[in-house]
Amino acid sequence: MPVSPHHPGAAAPHRQGDLYATPPPWDIGRPQPPFQALADAGAVHGRVLDVGCGTGEHALMAAGLGLDSTGIDLETRAVELATRKAEERGLTARFLRHDARLLADLGETFDVILASLVLHGFRGEDREAFVESLGAAVEPGGRCFLLCFRDEPLPTSGSRLRVAPEEIRTAFADGWRIDSIDAATIDSSLPVHPEGIRGWRAALTRI
Repeated sequence: MPVSPHHPGAAAPHRQGDLYATPPPWDIGRPQPPFQALADAGAVHGRVLDVGCGTGEHALMAAGLGLDSTGIDLETRAVELATRKAEERGLTARFLRHDARLLADLGETFDVILASLVLHGFRGEDREAFVESLGAAVEPGGRCFLLCFRDEPLPTSGSRLRVAPEEIRTAFADGWRIDSIDAATIDSSLPVHPEGIRGWRAALTRI
C-alpha cells in the first residue's frame, strides 16, 4: 500500500527496486480483502490484468482460480518477487515490467482489470493518461475494479494519498459506467493501522 508519492505502476524518480528492498507496508503477503471478496463472488474471471501489481498477490489470486493472469509493475524487484512467488506456489501467471499509462503497448485486452492503490499516484495529465490506458486494455463490457484510500486524513500521510468519490466519477466520466463506489477496509502491515485504513472500492464497466 503506497505511503509515498511513488506507487506500483507509475514512473518514479527513485532508483528502480528501492521500494521493495524491504517489504513495503502495502505488501501484506495476501490479496486485499475487498479484492478477495470479488474473487470469492465470481467477479474476477476470464483474462485478468493486475495493474501496479507489486509482488503479485492479486494476479496470483486470479491464477489460483485457474484464470489467465498478468501483472504489470515498473519496479523490477517487485516483478522478480512476483515471478518467484508464482514458481513457489506452483501457479501460472505472467509478470511484466511495464508502465500503467501505456497499457495499449501490450497489444492485448483483458476481461477484468484490478488496480489496487494506484489511482492516487496519478494527477492531472498523468491521471488522464492512466484512465485512457485502462480503457485501451479492456473491451466494451469488461470490468475494472479500483481500490483507493478514502478522502479523509491518514495518520501517517497527507492529502496526496486521498481520493474522493467525485474524483473517480470525474476521471471515468467518458467511456465508463460507474457501477458502484463502496466503502472498503484496506489492510496494512504498519502497526499504526492495526484495524486497516478506510478506503473505497470502485466497480466500473467499459462502455
